[in-house]
Amino acid sequence: MGTRVRYGYGPPSVDKALGALPVVAAFCRRLDIAGIVDRACPVRDVAIVTHGQVIEALVANRLTSPTPLVHVEDWARAWAVEEVFDVAPHTLNDDRIGRALDAAAPELAGIVGSIGAGAVASFGIDVSRIHWDMTSISLFGEYEVTEEDFAEPRFGHPKDRRPDLRQIQTGLGVTADGGVPIFHRAYDGGAGEVNQVIPALAGDAL
Repeated sequence: MGTRVRYGYGPPSVDKALGALPVVAAFCRRLDIAGIVDRACPVRDVAIVTHGQVIEALVANRLTSPTPLVHVEDWARAWAVEEVFDVAPHTLNDDRIGRALDAAAPELAGIVGSIGAGAVASFGIDVSRIHWDMTSISLFGEYEVTEEDFAEPRFGHPKDRRPDLRQIQTGLGVTADGGVPIFHRAYDGGAGEVNQVIPALAGDAL
């Protein structure tokens, strides 16, 4: 009678895209993006992931394969996000991302400023000259009610040539050396550019 041989099989292999994720993760950690967000927007100890982890993963998505928020979870499954950022794909659903963005919105100026200052210190960036850039963001939807202290979506002259959509405008101050964001401000969709440039030159945007 012949000898029986048993063969064992491991779990099926899974191919995931790696791309620039390790590089993005290294820069995120050097700038302490997750830590800065978490200190500004703490979550309960029972949370599976922190707001900072979610924002960091979202930054990676924007820099590797930008996708609508509803598809970020699918992107995380197809890319090695869990292996590089230690964030499970199912925790990056659009509802969780929305809650992270809502938490960060009131603290955004401090978050951007802290990350920018960290970049200046870490990389020795020259801040003697600042560039002020303006752009518009077109929006879908009615937006009948706007919360106080937030830019109001209005019709204007959009940069993407979609005059049929309401928009908001934003001004961003970046260093001439490296283009590192230092400060920003949102404006109503119908605001003229002169209403952005003059206050920015006067230092009011700070």
